[in-house]
Amino acid sequence: MKRKTMLIHGGISGDPATGAVSVPIYQVSTYKQDGVGGHKGFEYSRTGNPTRHALEELIKEVEGGHAGFAFGSGMAAITAVVMLFNSGDHIVLTDDVYGGTYRVIAKVLNRFGIEATFVDTSNLEEIEKAIKENTKAVYIETPTNPLLKITDIREAAKIAKRHRLLTIVDNTFSTPYWQNPIELGADIVLHSATKYIGGHSDVVAGLVVVNSEKLAEELHFVQNSTGGVLGPQDSWLLMRGMKTLGIRMEETEVNTKEIVAFLEQHPRVHKVYYPGLSIHPNHEIAKKQARGFGGMVSFDVGSEENADKLLRKVKYFTLAESLGAVESLISVPARMTHASIPKERRAALGITDGLVRISVGLEDVEDLIDDLKQGLEEE
Repeated sequence: MKRKTMLIHGGISGDPATGAVSVPIYQVSTYKQDGVGGHKGFEYSRTGNPTRHALEELIKEVEGGHAGFAFGSGMAAITAVVMLFNSGDHIVLTDDVYGGTYRVIAKVLNRFGIEATFVDTSNLEEIEKAIKENTKAVYIETPTNPLLKITDIREAAKIAKRHRLLTIVDNTFSTPYWQNPIELGADIVLHSATKYIGGHSDVVAGLVVVNSEKLAEELHFVQNSTGGVLGPQDSWLLMRGMKTLGIRMEETEVNTKEIVAFLEQHPRVHKVYYPGLSIHPNHEIAKKQARGFGGMVSFDVGSEENADKLLRKVKYFTLAESLGAVESLISVPARMTHASIPKERRAALGITDGLVRISVGLEDVEDLIDDLKQGLEEE
C-alpha cells in the first residue's frame, strides 16, 4: 500500500456495524460487561476507547511500528515516554530541542531524579561523549526546532544499540509522510500531532509509536496509570487530518522551496535555516533519511527591532505559537516557543532575538512571498 493510500485506508476503516465510511466518535466513558471481565475489548475509556484505538492503529501502521498511543498533547506524550525510566537514569538529548521539551526535562522530570545531558546530536561524537554508565536513552529531535539541525537517525541508533540504549525520535517537523524513524533503527517515535498531523489548528494531541511488544506493554501501563489520554472527538479530528496529510505536505514543500529561494537573496535576511538548502551542513543526511524537507523555515533579520517590524507588517502570516497548519504562521522563538530556555543558553545555541520562524501553509505562494517582501521593506 502506498503512503497516501495508507493514510486513508490504513488502520481501522469505517464501521462494520452500520457501514459508516468514517470511524464513529464513541463519546463514552464505560462499557457494559456480560459478566466480570466479559467485555467486548473495552471496559473504561481511560484504558481504551474505540475511536482512540482506531487512531492508534492508524499511526502505528503509518510509522511502521508495533503499537501506537494517543495522548492529550505532545507534552503529555513526551512526559509518558520519559516515565518509562527510573530515578537515577540518564538521557542524552538534542540541544536545539523544542522549549517545552527542555522545560519538562530540565525543570519538572528532574525532580524525580531523571538526569539529562543536552548535546548537538547532529555531531555523532557528541552523543558518544555524553553517554554515561546510567544512560538509558538517546532522545533526538530532527529536524530541530527552531534551527533545523539534522541528526543522522540510522547512525545515532547504531551508537545507542552498541550501548544498549533506546533511541527516541521526535518526528513532528518531518511527519510520518516524509520520515519514518523506526525504519531507520529508532525504538520510539513521537509527534506533537497538534501540528502537521492534525493540520487545521483545531486539536491539541500527541502520538507515540513503539517498535516492540515490551515497550508497548510498558507505555500502555504508563498511559493507563497517569491518564493523559486523547478524547474521542480529538481522535476523530486527527484521523480526518491524516487523510490529507500527504497532499498537504507535498503542497507545503512546493511553497516552502519558493519562499526559501526568496529569503536567500533578500538583503535584509542575514541567514536562512532550511535542510533543503544545499549549503545546509546536513543537507545530504536529510536527503538520505527523509523523502522531503518540510515546511519549517527559520531566518535571522539581525535584531529584535527588525523582527518586530516584520511581525507588525505581515498580513497572511499569522503571529501565533504552533506550526504545521493550513494557514501560514510566524513567530519569534526567543520570546515565544523557546522563552522558557534561559537567555544565555539560547545565545549559545544561536537562537537570537532576531531569529524568525515561519510555518509555511497552503496559501498561494505568490501572496506569501509578497507578504514577506513588504514586511521586510525598510520603513
